[in-house]
Amino acid sequence: QMISNLKDTTTKNKEQDWLKTNLARFSSMMQGQRSISAVAQLIMSELTPIVDANYGTFFIAGHEEGEPVLNLVASYAFTQRKNISSKYHLKESLVGQCAFEKKRILITNPPESYVAIQSSLGEGTPKNILLLPVVFEGELKAVIELASFKPFSTNILNFLDQLMDSVGVILNMLSYTMRTEELL
Repeated sequence: QMISNLKDTTTKNKEQDWLKTNLARFSSMMQGQRSISAVAQLIMSELTPIVDANYGTFFIAGHEEGEPVLNLVASYAFTQRKNISSKYHLKESLVGQCAFEKKRILITNPPESYVAIQSSLGEGTPKNILLLPVVFEGELKAVIELASFKPFSTNILNFLDQLMDSVGVILNMLSYTMRTEELL
């Protein structure tokens, strides 16, 4: 019993160390960035492999003709396909629904025709698809979508939830900085 308890404690400590280390790493990486698109691509390039995802997209929230819209600004292993848009309105597709509800959406075992993760050696269907809203003080800033061949662990989901708060702060700060520079 004691060995089992020690093993559980050690595992929990390792998970907490991983979570805290990666949150600190991302916070320091995002600081000093000067544009939203640079931060978005940095997040896609660094985050996707850390959480064992194999595919990802980053949609930034904006407005077109007075309507909220989400535009694709960064990706990881994403290829444009004729039936897939790079712009969504609220409630349109799962990206738009995630933006509207400002809640995480997790899809487990999507149909085989849903999306294919590709490499030069082949392609396969992900086991999990995760959509994450990036919100700052109740205002939607972005939606990140990740797909993985493996299920997302509870620790990874906790990490992503906490990271989305940090990303929201950074995106908000960058949008104000860019607006100030524009006005100057």
